[in-house]
Amino acid sequence: MTFEQMWADLAPVGRSDATGGYLRQPFTAAEEEAQAWFAAECARRDLTVVTDAFGNHVAWWGSPTPDDRGVLTGSHLDSVRQGGAYDGPLGVVSAFAAVDLLRSRGFEPSRPIGIASFREEEGSRFPLACLGSRLATGILAWDDARELRDRDGVALADVVPGPDARPDAAGWLDHVGAFVELHVEQGRALADVDRPVGVASMIWPHGRYRLDFTGRPDHAGTTRMEDRHDPMLTYAMTVLAANKQARLSGQRATFGRVEVDPGSTNGIPGRVTGWLDARAESPEALEALVDAIARQAGDRADRDGTAVRLTAESVSGAVSFDAALARRLAEPRGWPVLPTQAGHDAGILSGAGVPTAMLFVRNPTGVSHSPEEHAPVEDCLAGVEALADVLEDLAR
Repeated sequence: MTFEQMWADLAPVGRSDATGGYLRQPFTAAEEEAQAWFAAECARRDLTVVTDAFGNHVAWWGSPTPDDRGVLTGSHLDSVRQGGAYDGPLGVVSAFAAVDLLRSRGFEPSRPIGIASFREEEGSRFPLACLGSRLATGILAWDDARELRDRDGVALADVVPGPDARPDAAGWLDHVGAFVELHVEQGRALADVDRPVGVASMIWPHGRYRLDFTGRPDHAGTTRMEDRHDPMLTYAMTVLAANKQARLSGQRATFGRVEVDPGSTNGIPGRVTGWLDARAESPEALEALVDAIARQAGDRADRDGTAVRLTAESVSGAVSFDAALARRLAEPRGWPVLPTQAGHDAGILSGAGVPTAMLFVRNPTGVSHSPEEHAPVEDCLAGVEALADVLEDLAR
């Protein structure tokens, strides 16, 4: 089956007719439909599928063992809220297309080749990105993850079995000798140099932080402005401070989610909770950025008669991909090597000691996590050929 046909089959799953954006929340109907599509494509190619205790799927062409480790590729099928079509699924569809291309070349791998579909990469339902790969690698313990809850209060242990229920479903990582993830570029570096494919050098360190602003709920009409203890003012200033600090330091800071309690139009809120996404070029720069934002938030809270508390919900350190592997892929082909500010399952596997590389496919506008996310078909096909070449190189 061609790349174009697979893409057309998967594209409607979880897409909003109104906005064109995607809502493939992990372990819900739309994402499960996407996983069923994955299973059907595996069956079409007679691949052997292993499903671990956390819902991750790994399909093998060949039979890997700890003594004959395979080359793994793939990505994820879940989305952010109102996300784009390419973030994650491009890597999965391209993996199947690359296997098809290798078979059409008559290639017989000396090392098994696997295709992965990781679960909850985006952290859009449970509050931790790359949750499936963190659990599979043991970077995150099940006892620490099982009580993670979504916005409706559903615990992770309520939707995935966990190792206690599936003690037979562990160990696939022991069969992986290298991992290559293809992904749409979430920026426009490749567009700037006019190249369809690039190789990742590193992932910036990044974190998600919850800031709880508390004040005194009161009447919007009868309470004089000078008598208010309004946490919304403290929150608003903190958003502006985060923007300023990130711009001054050349880093990234974003408030993309906020909750207000009690949420009355005619009432001063008693609590405002905002979530900060912060990313920086080094761990030191990330710490300095978050500290500066927290300090300004605290100063403003003192003036407003409110209080603020910052909680780190997840922090990921810098990831440097296997430099020798990156050179092996990039130099003979003239592909540019570039860092990325976005987190990926590849970063988790790299942190677990797996030799890891990433391929990026050009995104002409650089827009991502949006319905406008896009990669031209000709660039996607160039990515498929690039991935097939890399897998052939590594699986000889």
